[in-house]
Amino acid sequence: MSAIFVDARGLSCPQPVILAHKAISEGVFPVEVTVDTVTSRENVRRMAEKNGCKVEISQQDDEFTLVIKK
Repeated sequence: MSAIFVDARGLSCPQPVILAHKAISEGVFPVEVTVDTVTSRENVRRMAEKNGCKVEISQQDDEFTLVIKK
């Protein structure tokens, strides 16, 4: 199983959301998105859930990894 990895660290909104949405629209899951702000984490999570996906979030230091699945 292949996954799509999106590194959105250092990017300000809406860029992480745009990159994550593009990856989701490719239809290959899981999509793994790494962000470094709470705002980006929440915006990507909301967008994924609105698109019918499930989101698992983990945190390591100041970074968040969102694993998005259909």
